[in-house]
Amino acid sequence: MPKKVRVLVVDDSALIRRLLTEILNGSNDIEVVGVAADPYIAREKIKELNPDVLTLDVEMPRMDGISFLRNVMRLRPMPVVMVSSLTEHGAEITMQALELGAVDFVTKPKIDISHTLTLYADELIEKVIAAAGAKLHPRVSLPDAPPPGHVDDIISRASPRPFRTTDRIIAIGASTGGTEAIKEVLLRLPPDAPGIVITQHIPAGFSAAFADRMNRQTRLVVKEAEDGDHVLPGHVFIAPGDRHLLLIRNGARYECRLNDGGPVNRHRPSVDVLFRSVLQAAGTNVSAALLTGMGADGAEGLLELRHAGVHTIAQDETTSVVWGMPGEAVKRGAATEVLALEKVAAALLRATEY
Repeated sequence: MPKKVRVLVVDDSALIRRLLTEILNGSNDIEVVGVAADPYIAREKIKELNPDVLTLDVEMPRMDGISFLRNVMRLRPMPVVMVSSLTEHGAEITMQALELGAVDFVTKPKIDISHTLTLYADELIEKVIAAAGAKLHPRVSLPDAPPPGHVDDIISRASPRPFRTTDRIIAIGASTGGTEAIKEVLLRLPPDAPGIVITQHIPAGFSAAFADRMNRQTRLVVKEAEDGDHVLPGHVFIAPGDRHLLLIRNGARYECRLNDGGPVNRHRPSVDVLFRSVLQAAGTNVSAALLTGMGADGAEGLLELRHAGVHTIAQDETTSVVWGMPGEAVKRGAATEVLALEKVAAALLRATEY
C-alpha cells in the first residue's frame, strides 16, 4: 500500500482545524498526524511528528504565518500549502509566502466557513498531494463544477496568420510554483522586451496582487489584463484569476480580450486558450514557454504552436516545483527546447529576434 502523505494542520481557529482535518482525512492518500493553534506549538509538533506537508494559516497570534514560514524554510525546509483569506491584505501576504517557498495556497471563505470550506475539498486534497511531491527551491475544482471543457469551446481552431512583422509577442503559461517562476523570467527580461501575455492559474482576487508585485519588482510594466489593453513592448499582461485571456489582432495592434467561457482543462483562465489565441493573432511572430505546474493545461496549445513553426520552451524537471504541465508538453513533443528556469528568458528573447 502506498505511503500516505502525513500532514500537520496549523491554524488558530479550532473550527478551521477541525474542518481541514476532516477534509484531508477523507482522502485515502492523506493522514493528518497533528494540529497546532499557533507557530510555537507547530514548531514542537514538527520536531515530534516529522510531517510531509504543512498547511499554514497566513495570519495567526503570537507569530504571523510569514515569520513562521521564513523560519521553517531556513531551519527545516518542507512543503507548505498556505490557507489564505481572500482579501487584498491576504493576497499580498500570500504572494510573500510563495516568494519564501510555499508550494501553493487555497483560499479561506469569508462567510459560512463550515459549509463553504467543504466545497474546496477536492482542491485542498489535490494541492496537498502535489505539495508532497514538489521540489523545494531556495529563495479550485468544486464538486458541482461544470464538466471539463475544451479549448474549442472558447476559441475555434483556425490557420495562423501567415505573416512576419517586427511586432513580436512572448506567451507564458504556468500553475503550481508559477508565480515565482514567472518572476524569475521577468526579472531577466529587458524593459524593451516584446509584449508579454501570461496565464497563471490563480484565484480571482489574487491575480491583481500578483501583477502589482511583479510591476514593483521588475523593469517591465506589469498589470492585470483588461479588455482592450494594447499589448506593447515592455508591457506584461496577466490573466485575471476568473477569466480567460486571449490575444487578438486589431488592425496593426495586438490587444487583450477577456472571455467568460467555461473552464478548459478545469481551469479559467486556461493556458491552452491563451496559446491558441496567440497563434491565431500573431502566427509565428511569437515565442512561448510552459513553466512549472500541476496537470496538463497548456501542453496541447504548446504543441499547436510548435506544429505551426513557433519556437516553444518547456521548463525542465529539475527546476520545476511540479513537472506536470511542462512534463506533459515534453511527452507530447511540444517543446522545441527543455530548459532550466534561469535559461528561459534568454531563449524567449532569442526566438523573437527578427
